[in-house]
Amino acid sequence: MSRVQLALNVSDLDEAVTFYSKLFNSEPAKVRPGYANFAIAEPPLKLVLIEGGGEPGSINHLGVEVASAEEVAAATSFLAGQGMETDVEEQTTCCYALQDKVWVDGPDGARWEVYTVLADANDAEGLGGDERCCTSQSVELTSGGTASSSCC
Repeated sequence: MSRVQLALNVSDLDEAVTFYSKLFNSEPAKVRPGYANFAIAEPPLKLVLIEGGGEPGSINHLGVEVASAEEVAAATSFLAGQGMETDVEEQTTCCYALQDKVWVDGPDGARWEVYTVLADANDAEGLGGDERCCTSQSVELTSGGTASSSCC
């Protein structure tokens, strides 16, 4: 199953979680310091809230969550075949998760990612556009081991 991802910058995570829980009649799937996400069944949506990541109320980035690394690879081939410049990240830690992903930029600069979550991670690395996002560091995974990150 795939679903659209909408990552929003928020000024108050607790207030945003309360609001979106009511709006979508859904509790967050993951809450960490400065970060929460919802896996909403209807409408199919991955809603990500990032506290302090940018102008409150603005879009941080957009995406499509897919079920597997093979689907990310297929999206990469398709997008490149359409003449789009792709930025591939494999085994990267972003938003408290180890992910494979591919990025493209829309005509007005909107960042889109097609990604899959490979494992949970304990680190706050890569909260979608803040200064922690574009560094190369090792982070601890909840499944044990480490991975490098160069998210966003």
